[in-house]
Amino acid sequence: MENEEQISKYLFQLKKLRRDRNKVRGDAPHKPVLLLAIIEGIENGDIISNRIAISPELVLSFKDIWSKLVETDHLQNFAMPFFRLKSDGFWKLHSKHGAFIPRTISSFSGLREAIELAEMDKMLFSFLLNPISREVIKSELLNHYFPKTKERLINSENDFANQLASQVLESDSLTYAERIAELRSKMKVSDFEEEIYVRNGIFKKEIPKLYNYTCAISGLRIEATINAQLVDACHIKPFSISQDDTVGNGFSLTPTIHRAFDRGLITIDENYLVRISKSIVENDSVYSLKQFEGKKILLPLEKRFYPLQENLGWHRRECFLG
Repeated sequence: MENEEQISKYLFQLKKLRRDRNKVRGDAPHKPVLLLAIIEGIENGDIISNRIAISPELVLSFKDIWSKLVETDHLQNFAMPFFRLKSDGFWKLHSKHGAFIPRTISSFSGLREAIELAEMDKMLFSFLLNPISREVIKSELLNHYFPKTKERLINSENDFANQLASQVLESDSLTYAERIAELRSKMKVSDFEEEIYVRNGIFKKEIPKLYNYTCAISGLRIEATINAQLVDACHIKPFSISQDDTVGNGFSLTPTIHRAFDRGLITIDENYLVRISKSIVENDSVYSLKQFEGKKILLPLEKRFYPLQENLGWHRRECFLG
């Protein structure tokens, strides 16, 4: 009985979200789209706590659901609902380093700079964890806010994720960089920031898959029962320089070896053999980097997914300390 009263209370709140009103465009759809994206994240196992962080997966889900449900000409903006849900009684923002939370935030970069995460009411989150009550809440959101387009979301795949994953896996670096330049010229700054953030998230997700979630240098592979990735997708040539999130510009490394690679203490030669900088001074240890000198790195099963020697050559010339 108590649970029924609680879920009824939340259903009432969720159907009374405070939204910007416009006589021409109608009420802003941002908040219900974000809530549906959170529900999708829970269903996928990406969200396991009521402390909800800004993540590429959540932003990507928001963009995909928006494309399916929203027919008005409202501007798609992830930062706005993530910040403004704090006015609806079940969403508390936590700032980074305990800093002051601004009165308003509208840009994606501003959101990421100021906000660490949002905390959803534990009771509401517990209802979302339960498949039965989650479906009730999801149906209420769809029926109330998107009655005309709700069918588009049923049994649909994340088209945005599939499209971007295809670009990461199949595009050559020049085509990809040209696409990024085109997006930069056409999109608003905040929209472009979201786009790059999501694309980088796809890169971080797809590269470890190609290496079976194994470090290409050490061979370390750890599986977890939760949805957690314990190896990094490493850009060979930094994205800030290359604008390249394609597979030829990446491989999978543990965080420590990733840092060593970025700092030029390790590189990969023309034969995909590991080379260690002579500047490294280490004690004898089973964790020594020098043990990997001359070792051939783990490579994907398909040659088309290998790191490009063009990028590794750049790393040897520009980063490696010799």
